[in-house]
Amino acid sequence: MSQSPKPRGLGRGLSALLGDEEIVATVAPSPPPEASSGGHTPSRPPPTLPIGRLKPGKMQPRTTFEDLEALVDSVKEFGLLQPILVRPVADAPDSYEIVAGERRWRAAQKAQLHDVPVVIRSMGDQDALQLGLIENLQRADLTAIDEAQAYRRLHEDFDQSHDDIAHTVGKSRPHVANTVRLLDLPAPVQEMVRDGRLSAGQARALIGVPDPLAMAQRALDEKLTVRDLERLGGTLKRKTKGGAPKTEAPKSADTRALEKRIEEALGLKASLKLRGLGEQSVLTLEIRDFDQLDAVVDRLTRR
Repeated sequence: MSQSPKPRGLGRGLSALLGDEEIVATVAPSPPPEASSGGHTPSRPPPTLPIGRLKPGKMQPRTTFEDLEALVDSVKEFGLLQPILVRPVADAPDSYEIVAGERRWRAAQKAQLHDVPVVIRSMGDQDALQLGLIENLQRADLTAIDEAQAYRRLHEDFDQSHDDIAHTVGKSRPHVANTVRLLDLPAPVQEMVRDGRLSAGQARALIGVPDPLAMAQRALDEKLTVRDLERLGGTLKRKTKGGAPKTEAPKSADTRALEKRIEEALGLKASLKLRGLGEQSVLTLEIRDFDQLDAVVDRLTRR
């Protein structure tokens, strides 16, 4: 499948990305029997493959597969109602890699099914990652850390801008950028988010803290809210100003990219710095004279 330079939007579903309506079955609930009646000719059922010929996808954004019991019970009673989207494995003619539907495949294994319905499509790694991410965002709770890692892979491995990613997955650009920033936290804090002990909001409030792991543990012990953590961040900031000079942490690639976008848009030198905790930031623009200031004000207030 050819890859277009600009991803297409999530609002039109997986079929929009693949150009095939039957892909919708991999992410959308199956309609009730009466919904398929009314004179329409039923569509041809998807082909099946032995479950052993499928293997987990290397581009799968989800790293944990828990709470499968209810899905396993459903598969035992009704079978696998929705096909699994797979792609051929280049160096293994009889094997297929799962692109979307790994939870259903794992549940089918536990339910001891021999064959599963599939939709087979050839595609590259970028499309496989996008489709796997979209399915997880649509169907089940994906941890913020897994989501962030998928966004980073799309950005670093496939040269997708945060605007492109936001358009593909149906999220805002700030959501994508702020989610990726979670990967600046220490690995133990990321694990707290992954296993649900910390919310994504609490984790974002820890960005910029001198010892985020200690603050994360305090948040758990004292049951601190996001607002509590942001308030503590303001206190730490004031204490830092009164003490020894604080060495600034190096700016993330995302922060530098935002500075560059602002500079290109306004034609001014820009500096973006964290303030306190979380997402509070200070933007500084270097303006040489009042004429330039008037031009900037005019541009910012223009409608």
